[in-house]
Amino acid sequence: MNKVCATAAEAVLDIADGSSLAVGGFGLSGVPDVLIRALYEQGATGLQVVSNNCGVDGRGLGVLLAAGRIARVTGSYVGENQEFARQYLSGELEVELTPQGTLAERLRAGGAGIPAFYTPAGVGTQVAEGGLPWRYTRDGEVDIASPHKESRRFNGRTYVLEHGITTDFALIRAAKADRHGNLVFHKAAANFNPLAAMAGRIAITEVEELVEPGEIAPEEVHLPGVFVQRIVALTPVQAADKQIEKRTVRT
Repeated sequence: MNKVCATAAEAVLDIADGSSLAVGGFGLSGVPDVLIRALYEQGATGLQVVSNNCGVDGRGLGVLLAAGRIARVTGSYVGENQEFARQYLSGELEVELTPQGTLAERLRAGGAGIPAFYTPAGVGTQVAEGGLPWRYTRDGEVDIASPHKESRRFNGRTYVLEHGITTDFALIRAAKADRHGNLVFHKAAANFNPLAAMAGRIAITEVEELVEPGEIAPEEVHLPGVFVQRIVALTPVQAADKQIEKRTVRT
């Protein structure tokens, strides 16, 4: 039941070329930076990433993106990452854009063993009708477009069929964990992290504080340890290294 790995390098060692990854975080909140950098050092390439966004230039998944390690992204927000946009528009990266709430539910459904579900989000748009560019050619033409999705009416309203997502691995970050893998997230970091962990067949968690089993009250657990396979305890310096994507100041 002790799921703690000695190092981040050990935790990501078996992530192979072409693996699929669900990665937690939103912007730079709750991003598993230490695990991402360990994966960068490990060298896996051709990765298929499912994440709300792809970090920013030089931070989060932006580190793997800049190194050309990511082949495909399923996400909902390009964000401030200029390299992401450049690779997508130049035909170097395949991108499946999906509504944010739909992405969250696809991850949750996959983790709960639900293969597909109907949602009204995207009805009447290219999300449902197809034709969204997934990959461009180098001269700017659409090389691969999204397919048409099945739709159905319930109680007089049209819904589109979306499929649950499961991945080979998940990389997430939590504020606290015990050695059994029970997790607690801090405020906004409880964004896509629990959902990504559920979707991954092997969920790897970096944690700011590691405690013994029983020190987290059952009602305080945000994600039970059944969804977590590996834990990496961060150093105090690593735990404190939190950047702000956009800082605003009152006038």
